[in-house]
Amino acid sequence: MLASERTVYSVSALTRASRVLLEDHFGVLWVEGEVSNFRRPSSGHWYFTLKDASAQLRCAMFAGRNRVHRQEPKDGDRVLVRGRLSLYEPRGDFQFIAEHLEPAGAGALRAAFEALKERLAVEGLFAAERKRPLPTLPRRLAIISSATGAALRDVLDVIARRFPALEIVLLPVPVQGDAAGPAIVAALERAPKSGADVVLLTRGGGSLEDLWAFNLENVARAIANCALPVVSAIGHQTDFTIADFVADLRAPTPSAGAELITPDAIELVRRFDAATTRLTRALTAKLGLAERHVSHLNARLVNPRTRLEQQMQRADELSERLLRATLQTQRIAEARLAAATRTLLLLHPEHRLVPARQRLETLAARLSQGLARLHERREVRLANTVRTLEAMSPLATLSRGYAIVTTGSADTGLRALTRIGQLVPGETVEARLQDGTATLEVRSVRSGHGLPELPSL
Repeated sequence: MLASERTVYSVSALTRASRVLLEDHFGVLWVEGEVSNFRRPSSGHWYFTLKDASAQLRCAMFAGRNRVHRQEPKDGDRVLVRGRLSLYEPRGDFQFIAEHLEPAGAGALRAAFEALKERLAVEGLFAAERKRPLPTLPRRLAIISSATGAALRDVLDVIARRFPALEIVLLPVPVQGDAAGPAIVAALERAPKSGADVVLLTRGGGSLEDLWAFNLENVARAIANCALPVVSAIGHQTDFTIADFVADLRAPTPSAGAELITPDAIELVRRFDAATTRLTRALTAKLGLAERHVSHLNARLVNPRTRLEQQMQRADELSERLLRATLQTQRIAEARLAAATRTLLLLHPEHRLVPARQRLETLAARLSQGLARLHERREVRLANTVRTLEAMSPLATLSRGYAIVTTGSADTGLRALTRIGQLVPGETVEARLQDGTATLEVRSVRSGHGLPELPSL
């Protein structure tokens, strides 16, 4: 195929078309299974998984539906769920949108319901060829219902509005409990004797247990054996009973049953007018065209409720992701704080002061030892210097009888006399001896020739 001849879907268009196909094809379903992974975020919606031995199905039950349930299901519970198949477009996930949930204890009743339904179907009690048409202009209607129920009031209101000339015969029966089944069977047997030409078997909605009287085999056979056409109008549009399948006509609600039985008085008048009939046909054709157009537009238009449900589910997911991210950030921050605390403890000055103090004490000991050794060395050097100085000192020479003769003064500077030629008769000099100083006057000077021999030291 050429590229121009291909039909290419975007991901969002394909998931949207798949969701519409699922919702339109399956309608309302009942599913039974075990609850697992049950979650209830702050939005109040319920998210859980239904599973059996070989498969599992994601489910969502929004707050507007689950708040009528007094008790939340928990993991491990076996439940029976009514709802519709859908597709969560942002992730492309196949899921089940639950509208009603009940314990699987009702599953036994459901199994009995299905078993009886299959058996009666095999016998032909549901066959289309045995269904009898309703009278076009009924004269008398036999109503089998509770005398105090809301269903009866709804039926009477519709009849009064649509066809007030219709006569009503009420055959009151209990519509719930052990006595309901036999009473309904007896009423069906009495209905032909009342002069009625059609029977309406009706009651309001309820659970599977509440409607069980209309799932009994004896009631189903009494409907099949009734000499009059029977219209079954039991519960709500989503409620199905065995009586609905056996009856000649099934109505989704009590009010709808009354409408199906009673002709519209205005419509009867219009039948006598051919022009009105042609107009009606034209309007019907136009309405059909409009319905097809609306259906086409509806297939392209996303149901606001569906989008709202998906947005609420998306909000729950983002909320949980935000919570997980916040907790992860907190854990990282706590880990960093703990690491910083450990590092701070390792770098605390106290840990460095101990080795520094030990090093200072070691250096102080080494300094003390070094000073002691230096003091000893200098004492030795000083002693050697003293000995050398004493050996070289002129004072030692003075102790052997010699003297140092100087001239001058402290102001002009002393000058040692070493030669005889430096002396002048009459001059005053000083002589330094071993134990003091003497001032001498030079009386005569003679050269070194002929000096007396010095005494031996």
